[in-house]
Amino acid sequence: MRIAPLADVKARLSAYLDDCGVEGPVVITRNGKAAAVLLVPFDDEDLERLMLARSPRFQALLERSRQSIKEGKGLSEKSFWEAVRKRAQERKSASTKVRRAKRRN
Repeated sequence: MRIAPLADVKARLSAYLDDCGVEGPVVITRNGKAAAVLLVPFDDEDLERLMLARSPRFQALLERSRQSIKEGKGLSEKSFWEAVRKRAQERKSASTKVRRAKRRN
């Protein structure tokens, strides 16, 4: 992991992006303190994980879920997957209805 001042990164961003893909993340500093991290995601899933990890809303959702499980309000694995299938069927049905309505108009 490299550390680089913001002014240098701004002046040579393309080179830092290239290096970042090979050498790993770059910590960008402003006035000697870490201000940001430049990194290259492996794929779209990696990018999504990075974004969710920094999302306050997602973190709050995870915490509420963990608390529910501690309180014994969680679903069994079987119930969870039944709920997932049911929701997928409902969404598919709703999307089909929307497409049919658009064709009629």
